[in-house]
Parts: sequence; C-alpha cells; structure tokens
Amino acid sequence: MKTRKLGANGPEVAAVGYGAMSFSDFYGPTSEAASHAILDAMRDWGVNHIDTSNVYGMGRSEEWIGSYFARHPAAKDDFVIATKAGITRDADGNRGFRNDRAHLEGELDKSLKRMGVERVDLFYVHRRDPGMEIEAVTETLVEIMKTGKIGAFGFSEIAPSSLRRAAAVHPVAAVQSEYSLQTRSPELGLVQACAELGTALVAFSPVGRSLLTDHPLSRAAIAKAAFLAGNARFQEPSLGYNLAATDRFRALAAEMGEPTAALANAWLLAQGDHVIPIPGTRSVEHFRECVRGAEITLSADDLRRIEEVLPVGWCHGDRYNESQWVGPERYC
Repeated sequence: MKTRKLGANGPEVAAVGYGAMSFSDFYGPTSEAASHAILDAMRDWGVNHIDTSNVYGMGRSEEWIGSYFARHPAAKDDFVIATKAGITRDADGNRGFRNDRAHLEGELDKSLKRMGVERVDLFYVHRRDPGMEIEAVTETLVEIMKTGKIGAFGFSEIAPSSLRRAAAVHPVAAVQSEYSLQTRSPELGLVQACAELGTALVAFSPVGRSLLTDHPLSRAAIAKAAFLAGNARFQEPSLGYNLAATDRFRALAAEMGEPTAALANAWLLAQGDHVIPIPGTRSVEHFRECVRGAEITLSADDLRRIEEVLPVGWCHGDRYNESQWVGPERYC
C-alpha cells in the first residue's frame, strides 16, 4: 500500500484510509461483526488509518473499535487512530458546539476508554465553536497534546482562513473536509492552504455518498437514511440528474477496467500528495474497490477524460441542507 504523511511531521499512513462513521447506522444498519470484518481487511491490505468520532453512533463506532482491540490486542500497533470531539446535543436534540478544554479533554478521555487505548495519533475539533477564537482553541489543543493523550491535532470543516490563523499558533496536522469529484469547493483555497502549510487534507465522502460508485444507493435506501432523505442532492429532481451525470463516469470507469469507486479515489489522490481519502462503507467488497484507487496512477489524459465527463459544477443540489450546514464554515 502506498503511503502519505498525516501532516508534515506526522506518521506515514496508507494513501486511502477508512472513515468509521460507517460503524454506526448513519447510512443503514450494520453490525459489530461487519465492522470487525472491515478492520480485519484493513490489516490484511495495509490500511492503517482509521478515522472515528465520539458522536458516531453516540460512541458505538469507538466501542466496536475497542471490542476489536480487546479480541486482538496486537492490532493496536497496526492502526493510526484519529477521533474527534466538539459537537454537543441538548435535551431536545439540538446541535451545539464546545471547544473549551474541559469538554474536549473530557470527551477525549471517554473516547480513549471506549477504544481501550491510552493515546490517539490525531485529535480533531469536529466543529468550531463560534464563541471562541480559533487561536485560543489551538492553544488548548497544544496543552492537550502536552499530556501525551494525542500525537497531533486538526480541525474538521474549517475555512482556509481559519486554518491559516490556527497554523500561525502551532502547526496543524490535518484538516478534514468533504472533497470529491462531486464536491469541489475545497479547491477554492483549502487544498492550496493545506499544501502550503504542510497540513494533510483528509477527504471524507470521497465517493459522493455512493453516487460515485458502481451501485449508487437505491431510492428506497435513501428514504430510510435520514441524512440523505433530507439532502438536496438525493431528492428529486436533483437525484435523477445526478444519477444520469454519474452514469457517464461509471461508463468511463468500465472502459478503463476499474471499479467506479477506485477511479473516484484515484482522482482525489492525484490532486496532491497531501490529500488522503477516507471512504466509509459497511461492505468489505466495496472497501476493496475504494482501496484499489491507491494502486491506480492516472495520466494527464486520464484526468482530462474524467474532467470531461464530470466537469466542475456538474452536481445538482447543495451538499447540505440548512440544518446540516450548522457547524461547517462556509467560505465560498
């Protein structure tokens, strides 16, 4: 497996990692056994970067990583672990954000306990608290790093301007953002800022929440997934337009003899040595298709053909609805 640096001074990780939000029921029901099968496959294929969060399944993602480690203690040394904190819910289920040390470190301690580890390699602020300056949050993360509980820190869904402010206080190992052939907004400053500052750009949803695969989710499956059912890209008429557009990409992948998900991940890897996709899936077979992307070297002509079938701006509908946009920083 080809590797990339998780930040300028960070560990070497597989060029394609794994997003463990799929260890929850976010996109559909799964099981502990299915999640453990993914972890087995990761070890078999040399995929060592696993990304989770305290809120994925309200801790279940971390618990299942922990139960795997309990059964396979030596596996702890096989993984570079990233987790996150900073999102809260009140009694009515409304989303909020806290970036103070008491909350971040308190949630980190719970994450470490759930996974049965003493340290994680990377700890993200999952969403920024608008009531705190990012410089102060960065200083807090530096103090947490001094405890030895985290190896490095990053931020999720921040603007390039915020990254530059944070990096002026201390190097930021990684920024996590949705980035794919379907979501190109990071190219308006974030891809460039990360490259300049030595920050890894960890790209989640690299296969467009299934649209950039050989088997997009069915309308019935979309209706059962609350996030997708309320997302403009997966509602008609946008969904029909998006399926028609990605049919062209599926045809190109077939012509090239590759799974569509592999081609989508290969395109991301070609956008910079600092870009690291973290596809999430409940299927070992589909994960293998995603990992295949790290084995593909795209030529200039390949990239041109991909851009011809999916030019910038092809996707219909915003990537989030208004409630989903609460938290991520808009910068374009």
